[in-house]
Amino acid sequence: MIAPHPASAETGGDDAERAGKAVQRAEAVLEHATDLARAAAAKLEVATAAMPAAQKKVATSRGLVAAALNAANTAERKAEAARDAYAKVAGRFAEAQDRVDGARDRVDEIATASYMGSNIARLNVLVDSSGPADMMDRLSIVDQIMRSQQQDVDTLVLARRDARTEQDRAGLAKRAAEDAEADARDRLTAARTAQTAAVRAQQALVQLAQTRAAALRVANSQRSAVLARYRAAKAEEARIEAALRGYSLKSGDVKYGGGQLLMPVAGWKSSDYGWRYDPYYRVWQLHAGVDIAAGGGTPIHAAAAGRVIRAGWAGGYGRYTCVSHGRINGVGFQTCYGHQSAFLVHVGEYVRRGEVIGLVGTTGASTGNHLHFETRFNGEPRDPLNYLPRCLC
Repeated sequence: MIAPHPASAETGGDDAERAGKAVQRAEAVLEHATDLARAAAAKLEVATAAMPAAQKKVATSRGLVAAALNAANTAERKAEAARDAYAKVAGRFAEAQDRVDGARDRVDEIATASYMGSNIARLNVLVDSSGPADMMDRLSIVDQIMRSQQQDVDTLVLARRDARTEQDRAGLAKRAAEDAEADARDRLTAARTAQTAAVRAQQALVQLAQTRAAALRVANSQRSAVLARYRAAKAEEARIEAALRGYSLKSGDVKYGGGQLLMPVAGWKSSDYGWRYDPYYRVWQLHAGVDIAAGGGTPIHAAAAGRVIRAGWAGGYGRYTCVSHGRINGVGFQTCYGHQSAFLVHVGEYVRRGEVIGLVGTTGASTGNHLHFETRFNGEPRDPLNYLPRCLC
């Protein structure tokens, strides 16, 4: 029989789901491997499944670091510009304040002079005039003095207004500078956090690579032992097919009673029928039945009425029972039950449909409690899902 090509790699789903499927796949493919090889294969599958996500995380982290550093540099430049702007505005405010102080001093002098009687002196100037023309001249002088004093007062008012404007601008510039500096600090902190995450992601990727390499070394060290078991399993399968085919030839013309098979055990399907490629040891292997996971000691029921034609140890199948159900179109039809923890029937015994014939176990090449269930025609295995209830219930 020519084996099919390997199935394509699975895509989608989260990391945990992919890792879980990878472990199941490794355990199913390496059914006849040593314990060390199975453990190494499981580690290798998990690490391999996790590698794409780890590589993506490293790339993403590096991108985040670059973006964060760029943002931090941009924020620092903005903060520097804001500090420069504040310094300029603060300088203008200081100059305006100096003008206010100067104008205030001048107004204070005017006020002091007025208080000390300078206005009376100006009146005396007018009184002491020698005539109308002299008085007009003296009035012009007084008017100029008064205008000069008013200008000094106006200068003080304008200086105060300018100072308040520059003070407001300085306050805004100071807040802008403080905000820019705070943003720069935050951006720098984010960049440092991103850098730390990137380092951790890279370390995790290195650890995964080391785990894969170590697991591969163990798998390679088990090559001889695993291939020996593989050859033994193939020989055992050939013996089973030959024995069941021989029984079919001697069993007469009893016809199968018909009808869909009964679900042999209450559980859930953990592995399908079909050809599998072992990527570690590069061999094809037929998984000749479906695996139905169930607790150890769960009753196993005969899928149909028939006669027990085999009940004994069968290498990787462990405790293995086969029941003949008669002929379908001249071909002998059998069901077989592997990895049992106990036999409850013996060779030659007739069993009814649904009768308990054994208990679920994990004997032989098994990685956990389950029933390995097969449907065979003249000893040749076919997919049991074609004959069991579609609901597997």
